[in-house]
Amino acid sequence: MSHRKQVIFLYLFFDILASLVTWCLFFTFRKYNVDHSVIQHLNEALLNDYKFYIGLGACPIYWVFLHAFTGCYNKIFQKSRLKELGNTLIVTLIGCLLFFFAFILDDHVIVYNDYLLYFLILLGLQFFTTYIPRVCITTATINKIRSGKISFRTLIIGSDEVAMQTYKAIVERNPNAGNCIVGYIKMANDDPDVMSQALPCCGTIDQLVAIVKEQEIKELVIAIQNGKRKHIESIITMIMDYDVNLKIIPQMQDVLMGTVKVSSVLYEPLISITPDYLPDWQKHLKRCCDVFCSLLAIIILLPVYLFLIIGVKSSSKGPVFYLQERIGLHGKPFKIIKFRSMVENAEQSTPQLSSTHDPRITRFGKFMRKTRLDETPQFFNVLIGDMSLVGPRPERQYYIDQIVEKAPYYKLLFRIRPGITSWGEVKFGYAENVDEMIERLRWDILYIENMSLQLDLKILIYTVLIVLKRAGK
Repeated sequence: MSHRKQVIFLYLFFDILASLVTWCLFFTFRKYNVDHSVIQHLNEALLNDYKFYIGLGACPIYWVFLHAFTGCYNKIFQKSRLKELGNTLIVTLIGCLLFFFAFILDDHVIVYNDYLLYFLILLGLQFFTTYIPRVCITTATINKIRSGKISFRTLIIGSDEVAMQTYKAIVERNPNAGNCIVGYIKMANDDPDVMSQALPCCGTIDQLVAIVKEQEIKELVIAIQNGKRKHIESIITMIMDYDVNLKIIPQMQDVLMGTVKVSSVLYEPLISITPDYLPDWQKHLKRCCDVFCSLLAIIILLPVYLFLIIGVKSSSKGPVFYLQERIGLHGKPFKIIKFRSMVENAEQSTPQLSSTHDPRITRFGKFMRKTRLDETPQFFNVLIGDMSLVGPRPERQYYIDQIVEKAPYYKLLFRIRPGITSWGEVKFGYAENVDEMIERLRWDILYIENMSLQLDLKILIYTVLIVLKRAGK
């Protein structure tokens, strides 16, 4: 079993144990608080109460789900004891509040102050039984990293004096950070090669993906001069589908702008580039909202669907729905569902983008496009997980190939689910050519760098306003 699986197993085991111990102690206290004599026949009071057994089965499931929902079992080697304290306290507080209002509020109490007493005891028991094993596991993991028992295969990108200084800083000042530096790669064959004095050269930047896979690299450190930092977006795009930590040596402007965040006072400060645009709990909550809102929208829109079906059928011959292959999450193709807004067989050979006065669009199709009603069947795409309510609009591979030639960072959009609506769609509307797609891309990149549930809500509100005003492009 790998170190990662071992640590996750320990977290799960002690979380389950903590929930069982807390439930047993808390249930006993509740019984005792109502009837002090229960202590004399405690076994009968517990074992003859069916609620006790329900709690034994439900509590571990509840707490493990809550910890998983908030991402407790992710990034186990990047945890710190202080972060663990804060995260455990917040999750325990929220979990106890939900548990209390769902199951404890209707308890029989002698005085109302007992409710507060119940909550504080539940919170205290759950927090300490959860946190004490966790801080022990985190401490043991940190010690294994510092002793070299757990290490991360690391590759330095760069070969000049800057890369050499970075290598020395990691080796001399960060000897216990867990980095096992296996080599370096050059940005180009004609670059200065100072690093050859200390490490083997694994290849050039064009071979980065193959090297990461072959060498099982877990961490990349970009150590290049200012003039070459423009290549960073290409590097990010190349390794975005791999479980690799990406770090960059900071420049003084990075420090002044506050982008250098460190979690340890002992190690060399590096800028970590994280592919996680949303915290785990927001990611899961976003998906729950997608499913709930899509189901609600489909039910509400049933009369509208009937109207649109009649409109499409009467406007021109052909099927009501139009299925088209688009590229979605992780670059996987899927079939997007739309109400047909063009004449049948409007696109027979080379893909063509529509324009404002496209003769292929039917009269009813123009109305649907103006109000975005042709997109509403995509709520079914959201339900099956191909799409989200809010996210960059998915494109066809034919156009993606053209976009990537001019803007390789387009591939960053594959990190999240495409959406029915997007910031780019709200600000720009339909794109009529590749240049307009690239212009709209600016808003999509801004979206993924600023993702939040609050931003999603704003985009949805503006989308609804566009539909009501028929202001769509």
